[in-house]
Amino acid sequence: MKVKVYSTSWCPYCHALMAWLDKKGVKYQEINAENMNLKSVPVTVIDDEEIIGFDRPAIKKALKSKGLL
Repeated sequence: MKVKVYSTSWCPYCHALMAWLDKKGVKYQEINAENMNLKSVPVTVIDDEEIIGFDRPAIKKALKSKGLL
C-alpha cells in the first residue's frame, strides 16, 4: 500500500483526512498511533513522503505526483 495514515480515535483532523481520502477514492492503510511517540497526528505517508497534519494542498500534490489522484 502506498498511502498510510497514522491516526488516533480522538483526533478530528484524522477523521476529516480519512473522510476526504475516502471521498477521493484513495486507498490507504490506517495505523493506530495511540501508543506511538508521535508529536502530532494525523501523519500521512505517501511512498516515502511524510506529511504532518491535514495539509490538504500538500497531500493532494503528493498523491498527484504518485498518480494516485
